[in-house]
Amino acid sequence: MPIRISYSHVRLTVTDLARSRAFYDRVFGLPVALELPEDADEATREQLRYLFGGVIYRLGSALFGLRPVAPASDRFDEDRVGLDHLSFAVDSVADLQEMARTLEDIGVAHGGIKDIGVAHILEFRDPDNIALELFAWKQG
Repeated sequence: MPIRISYSHVRLTVTDLARSRAFYDRVFGLPVALELPEDADEATREQLRYLFGGVIYRLGSALFGLRPVAPASDRFDEDRVGLDHLSFAVDSVADLQEMARTLEDIGVAHGGIKDIGVAHILEFRDPDNIALELFAWKQG
């Protein structure tokens, strides 16, 4: 079966859900698609066990989730097997500029907007050091 036009979902393993969720909520403000309610009964907990106590956000037609099962001492390293970085598409360089200001306002370090030839990017990291990027194709 051929792959369609996009991926279905991405889920990141994190060390501290509250810390990571606060970060992703502040930075992206995505709507929640799925999470385990605090007052969930045993049947609901069993039905949603695949969440591992995490949260799944809606990101356009895809999903983006956080899975809090990593040991507190663990730290992301893009030079190990697995994820190098996660890049989110935005519409324009103006969106990158707005996000750079937002990151500065909430105290998140970033590498500034870079011209990589075919596009512009803005790189930063989450609380577990996971490399994140915003990507805007050049117009034309």
